Amino acid sequence: MITRYNAPWIIAYKSAVDGQDGGHRLLRDGCVVVQDDRILYVGQEFNGHVDATVNTESVIAPGFVSTHAHLQESPVDKSLAEDSERRQFYSSTLADILPPKAMALDVQGQHASVTFSIAELLLSGCTTVLQMGSEAEFFAEQAERHGIRAYVGHSYRSGRWLTRDGKRVEYEWDERAGWEGFQHAVDLADSVNLDNGRIQGAFYPAQVDTCTEDLLMASAEAATERGLPVTTHAAQSVFEFQEMTQRHGRTPVEWLYDIGFLAHKPVLGHVIFTTGNSWVNFPGDDLGLLAETGATVAYNAWVFARNGIALESFKKYRDRGVRISLGTDTVAQSMIESCRWTSVIGKIIEKHSHAVTAGEVFAAATIEGAEALGRTDLGRICEQAKADLVFWRTDTLSMQPLRDPIRNIVYYAQPTDVETVLVDGKVVVDDGAVPTIDVKKSAAAVQDASERIWERWPQHDWAGRGVEEHFPLSYPRF
Repeated sequence: MITRYNAPWIIAYKSAVDGQDGGHRLLRDGCVVVQDDRILYVGQEFNGHVDATVNTESVIAPGFVSTHAHLQESPVDKSLAEDSERRQFYSSTLADILPPKAMALDVQGQHASVTFSIAELLLSGCTTVLQMGSEAEFFAEQAERHGIRAYVGHSYRSGRWLTRDGKRVEYEWDERAGWEGFQHAVDLADSVNLDNGRIQGAFYPAQVDTCTEDLLMASAEAATERGLPVTTHAAQSVFEFQEMTQRHGRTPVEWLYDIGFLAHKPVLGHVIFTTGNSWVNFPGDDLGLLAETGATVAYNAWVFARNGIALESFKKYRDRGVRISLGTDTVAQSMIESCRWTSVIGKIIEKHSHAVTAGEVFAAATIEGAEALGRTDLGRICEQAKADLVFWRTDTLSMQPLRDPIRNIVYYAQPTDVETVLVDGKVVVDDGAVPTIDVKKSAAAVQDASERIWERWPQHDWAGRGVEEHFPLSYPRF
């Protein structure tokens, strides 16, 4: 099946040739021709045979790529992770909030969160996601059903962090569990290859401070052997940074470089607390090591911004040659918000309006994310790329007036502006809705799951606090 899409704006891609830089280009009044799951042509005139022609007034753009997402727990973060004073943990919610939430979240709630989050991603123009966490097999089934492109990483680690008194972070170790988790990840990676490769495996040793050197390196080598991504969290909290420097006398990034992990070009979640960062005041050159090895930082601006933390800075990382992609992490699973907060916060950090432009974050959310996953056929509209396309409305309050579609999408677009989404040339969002997901039913299931978490919270909190004691409401009850 060959289909021609005519549009007033197309975010096309031009490869680097003859010393000229490649990248996205704005094509006015052009067409995209799709043959089955691939792009056959992009330009202004196509004289070949087509089976169907679709005339649209939308902006046709490449699908976003989220390189860091935890769909099985995403929506239940709401009203738990914001406005929480955690000065003893340097504003991180990891030690005091994440463990009880994870223990109180049941399998039914994880399943509800997965479906809900897939809808969020698709309706924010995201066509590819690197999902990390539990219930990996269920996620793979749901990704296949609902049409999103996905890499599935089962979570495992050699130990865990916790707090017993709300003051200090401690670690409990169970290396056997880490290796059992790794074997599960190997089995998953070798068995998941659904819908002609649209759903594939990935390796996810959870955090740099909770995995042994042997477990990290076994994961990286297994991923490299299979041509799959390997990802972990690194430099995501001050307490982690301090723990790693106390263990090894090296920063998290330096230690990953020393053991050879960075040589496998991993996707590293967050990487905020690096040498030179104002929170840690530690000399060195972490950014140089990242640039040298080609590792990718998956930046999740909103999740940290809600706690007063930001990358220092997106511009500085890029200027040093560090590849930065964008993720969605937990709530909200919106690549629109990821782009917007990355740019705005980057400008504030640099105190400079041109510091982090719409074009730079759009490229991070498309081209850089795709290449971090080893894919040069995603995140771009060019011949032989996958037909993962997003049609953005041009007749809405947020998209009018339209002079520069990239700026409009990054700074003003809403999920309601996503009209149609194609993955592998197949429609997965039609007229602003995901045909396979009942959003109201999905939202109700997430509400039920959250209420079960709130009820169970005291059983898992170190102090036995109820959810309202732990997280007081914004205003007193009437």
